[in-house]
Amino acid sequence: MRMKMRNRQQKSSALCCNAGSRCSLPLVIWSLVGCVLVIHLYSVVRYKDRGATTQVRLTRRTVTRELEEVEEENFQIPPPRGKRSPRAVKRRGPRKQPTAIDEFLDEGSDLRPFFFPDRRSAIDPTKEGNDSMFFYPARMWLDMDGNPIQAHGGGVLFDEKSQTYYWYGENKDGETYHAHKKGAARVDIIGVSCYSSKDLWTWKNEGVVLPGEETNITHDLHRSNVLERPKVLYNDRTGQYIMWMHVDDVNYTKASVGVAIADSPTGPFEYLYSKQPHGFDSRDMTVFKDDDGKAYLVYSSEDNSELHIGPLTDDYLDVTRVMRRILVGQHREAPALFKYEGTYYMITSGCSGWAPNRALAHAAESIMGPWETMENPCIGGNKIFRMTTFFSQSTFVLPLPGLPGSYIFMADRWNPPELKDSRYVWLPLTVGGVADEPLEYNFGFPLWSRVSIYWHKRWRLPEGWRTAYT
Repeated sequence: MRMKMRNRQQKSSALCCNAGSRCSLPLVIWSLVGCVLVIHLYSVVRYKDRGATTQVRLTRRTVTRELEEVEEENFQIPPPRGKRSPRAVKRRGPRKQPTAIDEFLDEGSDLRPFFFPDRRSAIDPTKEGNDSMFFYPARMWLDMDGNPIQAHGGGVLFDEKSQTYYWYGENKDGETYHAHKKGAARVDIIGVSCYSSKDLWTWKNEGVVLPGEETNITHDLHRSNVLERPKVLYNDRTGQYIMWMHVDDVNYTKASVGVAIADSPTGPFEYLYSKQPHGFDSRDMTVFKDDDGKAYLVYSSEDNSELHIGPLTDDYLDVTRVMRRILVGQHREAPALFKYEGTYYMITSGCSGWAPNRALAHAAESIMGPWETMENPCIGGNKIFRMTTFFSQSTFVLPLPGLPGSYIFMADRWNPPELKDSRYVWLPLTVGGVADEPLEYNFGFPLWSRVSIYWHKRWRLPEGWRTAYT
């Protein structure tokens, strides 16, 4: 009986399935047609979007083609000075060929004029001619008064209200000396200088907007101490300009950040206080303001073995309790952050004192990490140039309005024997193309684009760069 009932149920089910199949055939056909139409429509939309994107990239490529040309650089290292006696050669061997970095650090090197050209070749905005509006990396750069610009280790703020660029940096126009035998070369604190410009090439000296302290020896900014890498942010909520900087004592044991505030981009800035952020030592540092108005502090810590990053409070006057360790064990400093198409990028330097070293590019989907190390972003010059970041150290990356994906890489070519004569290396930086090297701990290549800094002996911004792309 059970077997008969089961057979009837199976036959009934089969009949229902067959009937349903016959009835749903037109529906299946129309469903397939609909899918084809949807796929076709999606392809058309994607094609249009891709075409628009391609057109945008072609437009940008046309405008920035000159900036992305690869230039070579040649120089010869002179032979060792003097000759050893046969006895000395036997005992110590022949003199070793000096390295490029040896020559760079040697005040008496024959290559000195190559690394630090004299005033006769200075960038002078007061003179009109064929050199007008051209950047010459490492040449002396004069302000509108004809004096060398003093804004080392600095950064640039674009002020929306005045449509003006403000360049803040260390004023090192003093005597270079060593506080003790093993101490680093230094200049007494003079203060933070500010320069203003409409075109990023012609700079007006706005004076020392945060001066050092001459008499109060207990003050953070007493001339015997250290003030480095000042950066300024504008707070949209409070309408104030906030300066963050690295403050230290002569032995670099204080390892703190300092904060100052002003109602105007040209100051005067009022110094507020110093602290070790999150309870950790802080040396080379920078600040970054995101698209949503939130700001972040990034600093080298744990004896420069890693970087720390954390958000600032809403008024930008302090750090919050949140902090993340990034690039742990990589010994990086001189961070310079920027953002492109939702991805955060950073250029850092190795830790080698005043001696130049190889830059690295890093990227992250979230500013709090994780951060991945990509490759050396330097292109052109020669191998030595690329391995020394063109004999300079990163300090800031300046976005160019009107040219998405294009930036100015700002760096310092430090001159340890005479720090006031340190030079500025400004070069075009672009984001685009496939990264050259795989991720450190992954066999695949990163999803984000490569960062490229192009060496040029002479370059200028494209005409109409403010509105070249909209």
